Amino acid sequence: MEGAANEEGRPAGLFVGLCTLDVIQLVDRVPGSDEKLTAREQVVAAGGPAANAAVAFAHLGGAATLLTAIGSHPMGHAVTADLERAGVTVSDLAADSLEPPAVSSVLVTASSGERAVASTNATGYRLAPPDDLDTWVTACDIVEFDGHHMELAQATAHAARAAGRRTVLDGGSWKPGTESLLPSIDVAVCSADFRPPGADMPRDILRFLRDHGVVWSAVSHGGQPLVWAGPDGGGTVEVPPVRVADTLGAGDVLHGALTHHLAGQKQLTAPGFVEALRAAAVVASRACASFGTRAWMRGG
Repeated sequence: MEGAANEEGRPAGLFVGLCTLDVIQLVDRVPGSDEKLTAREQVVAAGGPAANAAVAFAHLGGAATLLTAIGSHPMGHAVTADLERAGVTVSDLAADSLEPPAVSSVLVTASSGERAVASTNATGYRLAPPDDLDTWVTACDIVEFDGHHMELAQATAHAARAAGRRTVLDGGSWKPGTESLLPSIDVAVCSADFRPPGADMPRDILRFLRDHGVVWSAVSHGGQPLVWAGPDGGGTVEVPPVRVADTLGAGDVLHGALTHHLAGQKQLTAPGFVEALRAAAVVASRACASFGTRAWMRGG
């Protein structure tokens, strides 16, 4: 599969999906009804599966472009500035909107790293594909989707397939329209919460993906081994153990790292896929060892 690495030789990735403003607070426990408490720490940053994956891809040395909806509200400008500081090129398809961006309110429990999240996600926007979509697609080596902004995702996946660009799906959860997206997906890595119709166990999910045209797939479940399948078999990939501080965004980081490793593989093979999964799992585990979605990058 021929790519379109940029002039510096870095892999180029296009990330299509959700971008939010994340307000993340570290707490001793999730408060009850009508209760107030003081957080230990706070992080405010751009978030969302596609955005976090793009940040990880850029941090690992890739040229990342995010195709999303943010808007021109002051909070939207802050989100865009944060992504640009992280090395991500932003193509905002809602730039004319004065509405605030989607906000995710996140509480992370200090003792376990578990998180509670409330967000509007992509409900405020219906994004039509831009006129220059083919230009964005042909300028990249690989395209990653998080399943949000489904109309845009479907059009971009079709364009990527026509242009010979590898496509990767972050299947965090089953969303309406996913079945129409899958035939244009080369690699799908889904969480155990990704529940297609009639699929409850990882083997069911992998079978469903295969039956809908996805050749390479895997299912993640926290610190448990990744279960993967390819055209000639499958297996598992161990996830490095780590003392968990915060699980928020770990799956997004996994996908950003996976996309980075897959971008350099012209012909995908079982050993190459396994090695990409293993390398991505190492990065995602590192991300779980610190609070917030960006602290893991400070160590290199």
